[in-house]
Amino acid sequence: MLHCGIVGLPLSGKSTVFNVITRAGAEVKPYAGGKTDPNKAVVSVPDARFDDLVVLHKPKKETPAQIEFVDLAGLSRGAGKGEGLGNAFLSFVADADALIQVIRCFDNSSVEHPEGSVDPIRDWDIIDNELIFRDLAVIENRLSKLASKKKLTPDEAKEKSLLETCNDCLMEERPLSTLTLKPEEQRQLRGFAFVTSKPQIILLNLDENQNDESKIPQWKELKKRAEERGVMLCTLYGSLEMDIMDLSPEEAAEFTEGLNITEPGRERLIKEAYRLLGLISFFTCGPDEVRAWTLHSGETAVDAAGTIHTDLARGFIRAQVVAFDDYKAHGYSFDDCRKNAVLRLEGKEYIVKDGDIIEIRFNV
Repeated sequence: MLHCGIVGLPLSGKSTVFNVITRAGAEVKPYAGGKTDPNKAVVSVPDARFDDLVVLHKPKKETPAQIEFVDLAGLSRGAGKGEGLGNAFLSFVADADALIQVIRCFDNSSVEHPEGSVDPIRDWDIIDNELIFRDLAVIENRLSKLASKKKLTPDEAKEKSLLETCNDCLMEERPLSTLTLKPEEQRQLRGFAFVTSKPQIILLNLDENQNDESKIPQWKELKKRAEERGVMLCTLYGSLEMDIMDLSPEEAAEFTEGLNITEPGRERLIKEAYRLLGLISFFTCGPDEVRAWTLHSGETAVDAAGTIHTDLARGFIRAQVVAFDDYKAHGYSFDDCRKNAVLRLEGKEYIVKDGDIIEIRFNV
């Protein structure tokens, strides 16, 4: 299962964000006393389409799509050079498939900022620089080994050139995610698990008084940087959402009145993380089970069959497919979908779309 690592400076509210995302029944405590093992939790991906199918079919079993979130220890200055908990922390970051970087935007005199003041751009730079230092160390180590060889193979020469390009990018204090790489170059670098190449969400942790962009420190600069780097910028009222987790929807709506919250930050963030990981959902439904299955964007009907069961992929004949929106528009009736030619038979090479309802025809 793919997972998102939650990173940030100490006291940025990472553990609060983790608790909000996972609806932790027992609050996960912030890291202390040299603890490095991450907190982990698998959560269901909110999906109104899945909820509609459950209401319609009233199945014996409901299985939503899921992803894992990992709350990592706070990253401090020097971690990229192995100081403090750096080496242990960065090994967990390297394992993550994507990162959610929590940046503190709230001011709270009872929780002193480790840098002495609230400055989101500075904090973003600190985290980026530590991740850059880690990747530079990996490149330096590999280039040193290549330099010790008397003669490089053609593949090693290509690797050396590519690593030097990566090194130049990092020395300009730019993450590797800003590099435009060919697919074969991406494959060549995969084994290095570069942390600055991972897809990322920048999550601004706010308090309830910051209900307008003008009240978020350095908002324009943050938005510009996110656009330049092609990263998603999200906001979350971390402490507030912790407070309303156990309230009914009606009570929560009353509690958050005036905060311009059209969708709970928790749900928005989970869905954005799912998309960030390059994942989509397709559905199978019936009286026994309604299930949201997870695929990588761009995968095919036979990949979907294999996700359900290897026998379905091995004996694949055709996939019966209807888009959820078409299914809904035609009264949730497969017969009406068939009559209106929106229920289709697709072959192995069909690229599955997010929200497709699929039935696999097979023979083994």
